[in-house]
Amino acid sequence: MTESREDIMSAADLGVRDTAGPTSGDPNGVDPTTGELQLSERASLQRVAGLSTELTDVTEVEYRQLRLERVVLVGVWTEGSAAAAKANMTELAALAETAGSQILDAVIQRRSKPDPATYIGSGKAEELREIVLATGADTVVCDGELTPAQLNALEKVVKVKVIDRTALILDIFAQHATSREGKAQVSLAQMEYMLPRLRGWGESMSRQAGGRAGSNGGVGLRGPGETKIETDRRRIRERMAKLRREIRGMKKARTTKRAARKSGSIPTITVAGYTNAGKSSLVNAMTGAGVLVQDALFATLDPTTRRATLDDGRAVVFTDTVGFVRHLPTQLVEAFRSTLEEVVDADLLLHVVDGADAFPMEQISAVRQVINDIVAEEGVTAPPELLVINKIDAIDGNRLTELRGALGSDAVFISARTGEGLPELFGRVREFVGREDVEMTIEVPFDRGDVVSRVHSEGEVISSEHTAAGTTLKVRVPAAFAGEIADLRI
Repeated sequence: MTESREDIMSAADLGVRDTAGPTSGDPNGVDPTTGELQLSERASLQRVAGLSTELTDVTEVEYRQLRLERVVLVGVWTEGSAAAAKANMTELAALAETAGSQILDAVIQRRSKPDPATYIGSGKAEELREIVLATGADTVVCDGELTPAQLNALEKVVKVKVIDRTALILDIFAQHATSREGKAQVSLAQMEYMLPRLRGWGESMSRQAGGRAGSNGGVGLRGPGETKIETDRRRIRERMAKLRREIRGMKKARTTKRAARKSGSIPTITVAGYTNAGKSSLVNAMTGAGVLVQDALFATLDPTTRRATLDDGRAVVFTDTVGFVRHLPTQLVEAFRSTLEEVVDADLLLHVVDGADAFPMEQISAVRQVINDIVAEEGVTAPPELLVINKIDAIDGNRLTELRGALGSDAVFISARTGEGLPELFGRVREFVGREDVEMTIEVPFDRGDVVSRVHSEGEVISSEHTAAGTTLKVRVPAAFAGEIADLRI
């Protein structure tokens, strides 16, 4: 299999230490005719530098060792650039830290595809075992979704617990879920993931008797019986069915609240984006809501809806949603469907992007992929999207210029922390919510104060004049509200 020069990784490019032996052939390790790395170099297991989080403060060591799992990260680089491969491992390290782990080491291997048996191959699995022994790790975290057979085979070689990216994300969701609905959704996703991965250990899992009495324990133990694994699977399926019923019931309540908000003619704006892009900070900056803000992945799992008033007096509703991530587990997308419906039911989608990330365009693609999947499942039209590039206070000038050139006028550049760019964002939101407004002049009797109140909350008062018959208002209001007060038009 041949690869282009830009896809070839060297230890210097990735900042890694190659754990394989010396290469053969050309002393530089490069074929002079094709420019490919030697086979031993391309298939080597390589160290990713700079991801260790071992403590230097010895006063906390004993305390932290009781709390944190000591993990080694393992990745397989199959496509893309070396920088992208390292960024993926950095994100995996952030996920592991959020879950409460201490990163001891990180290794990555260049392969055309993951090994179907042990994910990294039997030889590299033995090398991984040596790394685990040398570091004293108790867990190996793999950057990918492993099959049950791969998990089992790799655990037998490294002799410590092995989990994959999906299990890691599910664990973070389980830690951060606070509402009843969020906990039920996470439990359902965990059970869907766990069901095909149940396994037993020898005779301790057996519950079958059957056959001749003399060889199976005698009277009372004849019959087909049921193995322990079969019992566990049946109980998990029963629990999953119960959780699905509960989530459907909660969905009805959420749908009712959403319908009530829509009936009030108040525009709904959903804030979505990659995890830790600053969505909650933006909602706080625009509404003063006091939503939890934390420099951690998946800090927000339960949607938070807050009302805000634009500078023209117009009321809008902002909804903060759960963040997306690269390769979001399908179990989570399915379990959080009722929550993610907030995205597709919005009048406007504010797509928040971490401008300080090394690969913001990949973040945008990952989020849009999840949204497109939801839209296709629901059979609805995607809401209009406004890109919001956040954290510009953490971007250098050259990088900011590049982003502005790549995204143009389709995006608004802000800093939710410093407030830079927020007036422009408010202006773009105001422009959107007012584009279908109707300008009209109405005469409101003195006994219809409710109309005046609604005009101020849902529209804009251009001018007002008090007369003997009532109040004459020149207003700009949503089309639906304009139909309700058409009898007052003059």
